[in-house]
Amino acid sequence: MSLNLEQVFRTARLARLAVSNAEAERTAAQLNDIFALIEQMQAVNTRGVEPMSHAVDLAQRLRDDQVTETDHRADFQAIAPETEAGLYLVPKVIE
Repeated sequence: MSLNLEQVFRTARLARLAVSNAEAERTAAQLNDIFALIEQMQAVNTRGVEPMSHAVDLAQRLRDDQVTETDHRADFQAIAPETEAGLYLVPKVIE
């Protein structure tokens, strides 16, 4: 696939971008290079290649899920201005 200047200008207009002739030529060249790379990648035979979930095959080290902090909820609620059923009550600010 290859883009010409008319297509670059049309795409820029649709995107509400103002591009000069020099910018359009540079953009067309860059996009055509990208399309050429995509065509090269699509030409590679990938039959029998299993998809990978990550680029590097690593095992993630996990730690045991243990509680390390004590529960301070009662202490914090004791000093709160208003609480009810374990919840903090605040003034209504939106009607």
